Amino acid sequence: MDRRSLLGGLAAGSAALAAGGKAAAAAAGPAVPRAVLVYEAVALLEETIPHGLTPYGERFRVPIIGGHFEGPDLRGRILPGGADWQLKRGDGYLELVADYYMETDDKVLIQVTNRGLVQTQGGNYAMTTPRFEAPMGKYGWLNQFIFAGTVADGDGKVPSVRLAIFKLV
Repeated sequence: MDRRSLLGGLAAGSAALAAGGKAAAAAAGPAVPRAVLVYEAVALLEETIPHGLTPYGERFRVPIIGGHFEGPDLRGRILPGGADWQLKRGDGYLELVADYYMETDDKVLIQVTNRGLVQTQGGNYAMTTPRFEAPMGKYGWLNQFIFAGTVADGDGKVPSVRLAIFKLV
């Protein structure tokens, strides 16, 4: 057997193995994402400001006046000046769109838009899908993943919510 025949046989065998691996992966179905904790946060809020009834439901704005976050790879504070725009729908769900900035402990600003859905009548469904806009560099990885989170009432001492944010991998 000459070198050309040997290389051709190796290439054909490799292609067959690769095709078999892809077929096995396809037969197994799509991969189930794994959630990795990025941070837990407490966002401090002002009182809810009603904006009135719209064709889509009752609209509210909740000013975000501060807070803090901490996780394995980032920590810092939530800056005042953001808001959580809420829509109370006729089916008892609350749509959330929070827009605010976080400042890491090393002074990097990260913009957050956090959309969510909360079941308000007898349920416990309260999930969010945050989207980050971070500068390239140390926190640039926040721009490169899909995230999901949970939201719950704060401690009751001051108006606040607790968030847990997870990276889906």
